[in-house]
Formats: sequence, structure tokens, C-alpha cells
Amino acid sequence: MHFVSAKSILTTRPCGMNIYRGCSHGCVYCDSRSKCYQFTHDFEDIEVKQNAPELLEEALRKKRKRCVIGTGSMCDPYIPAEKELRLTRRCLEIIDCYNFGAALLTKSDLILRDLDLLARINQKTRAVVQMTLTTADDELCKVLEPGVCPTSRRVQVLRECKERGIPTVVWLSPLLPFINDTQENIDAIFGYCAEAGVKAILCFGIGLTLRDGNREYFYAALERAALRDRRFAGLKERYQKTYGNSYVVSSPRERELMARLAWRCEENNIMLGTDSVFKWMEEFPAAAQDPMQPELF
Repeated sequence: MHFVSAKSILTTRPCGMNIYRGCSHGCVYCDSRSKCYQFTHDFEDIEVKQNAPELLEEALRKKRKRCVIGTGSMCDPYIPAEKELRLTRRCLEIIDCYNFGAALLTKSDLILRDLDLLARINQKTRAVVQMTLTTADDELCKVLEPGVCPTSRRVQVLRECKERGIPTVVWLSPLLPFINDTQENIDAIFGYCAEAGVKAILCFGIGLTLRDGNREYFYAALERAALRDRRFAGLKERYQKTYGNSYVVSSPRERELMARLAWRCEENNIMLGTDSVFKWMEEFPAAAQDPMQPELF
């Protein structure tokens, strides 16, 4: 881990920020490892934008129109170091102070620490907790996402958000061909979503993306897993034979599994999609647009 003083923190459309650059979760499929993102340091050597709160406050003070500020699309805002650094919490305090909204994507139960702030933000504007769920099997989760809390714990986070009245979105992605692209897995995850009362499911199809950087890491992870678990034997070679160097790696069962997921979402009044879900998360409540001044007390 190393510290830098960044020059800026907020992107514009959509409005978002990354406090950390890099991650220690070790997820085998992580797209953020791709060479196109031009990391100049090892992915596990996390870059910490130590002046993120100051930059955020300066940016929000100048903004004419309030919005929902997203974080976590590239790097998890709740890496283990956040427990001591508390940069994500400080940024949420500033978002709360200036009456903006927040949408956070994570795989960590550390977000429970900040539910008080998120509930307060949601009462005034909008706060959304997004949680990635890829497998209902906690043992498989340890292989695919070794440095983060298991699925069962993430489901507990979703339940606690429901109790606090904080809307949630589940990223059902990625679903890896020949590993967790099964009806049983999707049905089990959907059952968790329905029980936790999630607002929406984000699903980019049944599969994953592989490009230079994350492809090599993914294949190396499959090889390591094959040494310990027979389910992974020969999977690297099967991927190479089936997909070559394709960027989009779709499950052979994609059509049937997406159809079943769409049917179950419709039956349970859960929003399913990509663009429509992002649009809903980014919508800032019109009634919360005024006043612009921060809350001082």
C-alpha cells in the first residue's frame, strides 16, 4: 500500500470517485486488473488517495446541482485497510453534510460500520448499497473471491440494509462458464435477493469478460485451483479451446438462464437490467434539490 496526493477525485457523468486504486480481495475474475486501465503499480500494492476527503469537499462545495455519487465500480471502497484509514467514512460524512446521495458497490461487510450514515443520507436524498453475489456456495466463494467475506455474510448485510430502509442492488456478475453458471446457483442467489428485499439485480449476461491482464490472472487462478479441487481440473484448457482470446466469454446456457432469471424477477417485482438499473440509481430525488447549503449542526 502506498499513499498519494491526488489532483482530483470526482468524475462527471456519471458522478463517481475511487478513493483506492487496486485491491486485496484477490477475486479470480477481476476486470480491473486489465492492462487497459494502465496501472503503474502492482494491483495488490493499493494506491491510497490520502487527500480524497478534502478534494471531495472542495468539489461538492462548487457543484451547482446535487447528484448521487457512486464509488466501487473499479476498486472496492471497503478494502481491509479502510477499517483504520476511514477515508470512505470521511467521504460519506462529507456527502451527508452537503446533502448529496451515495451509491456504493462492495463485497465487504465492513460497510455495516457506515449504515448509520447511509441511513441518514437515504432519509434526505438517496443511498444505495450494491453487493456482488456470484455463488451461493461459500466454499466455492473462497476459491473465486478468497480475500473477502463469503456470500452468506454479504446476504446478512443486505438484510440489515433492508431493516434500515436502505435500498439494495445485487450485481449477479460474473457467472463463470462451467463453474457457477447453473440454474441451481442462480435460483439460490435469487432466493437470497428475494428474502432480502433487493430493489434490483444487475446482470450483464451469463458469463464474464477476459482481456489482457485479467485473462492471465484468471487462467493462473484456475491452474492453482485445479491442484486442490478436482472440479477445476482441465478448466483452463477448456476455456482456451472454447473461447480463445475472446473478450466476451458467454455461457453456453446464457439464453435459458437469463430467461429464467427475468421470469423470476418479474414474478417478484425486482428490477432486472443494466441501463435501467443504473438510471434508477443515478436519479436524484427532485424534492431534495434544495437547499444547497451543507448542514453545519
